[in-house]
Amino acid sequence: MAKILGMGNALVDIMIKLEDDQIIHNFELLKGGMKLVDEKYIQRLMDAVKHLPIEHAPGGSAANTMNGVANLGMDTGFIGKVANDQFGKIMEGDMKQNGIKPFLLKGVAPTGLAVALVSPDSERTFAVNLGCAIELSADDISSEMFAGYEFFHIEGYLVQNHELLRKAVALAKENNVKVSLDLASFDVVQDNLEFLKEIIADYVDIVFANEDEAKAFTNMDPELALHEISKSSEVSIVKIGEKGSLIKQGEQIHTIGVIEAKSIDTTGAGDLYAAGFLFGMAKHLPLEKCGQIGSLLAGKVIEVLGAKMSEATWKIIRGKVDEIISA
Repeated sequence: MAKILGMGNALVDIMIKLEDDQIIHNFELLKGGMKLVDEKYIQRLMDAVKHLPIEHAPGGSAANTMNGVANLGMDTGFIGKVANDQFGKIMEGDMKQNGIKPFLLKGVAPTGLAVALVSPDSERTFAVNLGCAIELSADDISSEMFAGYEFFHIEGYLVQNHELLRKAVALAKENNVKVSLDLASFDVVQDNLEFLKEIIADYVDIVFANEDEAKAFTNMDPELALHEISKSSEVSIVKIGEKGSLIKQGEQIHTIGVIEAKSIDTTGAGDLYAAGFLFGMAKHLPLEKCGQIGSLLAGKVIEVLGAKMSEATWKIIRGKVDEIISA
């Protein structure tokens, strides 16, 4: 059976449902974006929202994707860095519980935290303190980590570390592993555009982007962006929110709709779409079915707060995935 390896910032998500967007403005955050902040900023933010409901869950984009793949019944691994602290132990325990092989190296700074501020319209805005996640370096990864995996999925938040990413994709290719990259955030794309274009052209087989990220990468609207990205990758996917997603491989294009869902929080929607899509690719399913499974997972995760779903929900999802496969 195929196996999928992920690499990303190992973060614990702190989910906060806002009554309005005032706190976003007060803390000079860009709604829908992601801002890297220090520990003092996180502490001030937590003080400002302490009257609101708060939930904790192990997260990080690529870790969420691996969690999704694992819950579909496929073997996964994850490379990241945590501290020997409460949140690091939560992260490692959660991965083992969900059947993800953890390649979790130990860092010096505390385990990273991602505060997700969820607006009433379900849009989420992130304030992230990477902690020791940012300590993950090229020296930490080795060829042995990639042995036996068919796909290697990277979150775009790692692109600031050019040396790490270059070594990772090179090791993946040495081990005949297909490389998948989620562009992660439009501001990350803007800040690392030339490097991203180089890496995608030279190493990446599958590119995931939402509408904003695709625009930042190509300066084009979704359909034209899809064609532009596909010039550099084997498979390109542009997610267009409520309109679904566009997929292109060669001259083949698919438009995938969304499932009916009551959106509470869009956190993890892109991560879980990638999980469903990669699961389908690892099963050698047609691209249309890969997209349908991605859409199913994305639609289900937006009905809960955070990127984690209950076993009861996963049981329903697995049943529907079987229906998609056999249809």
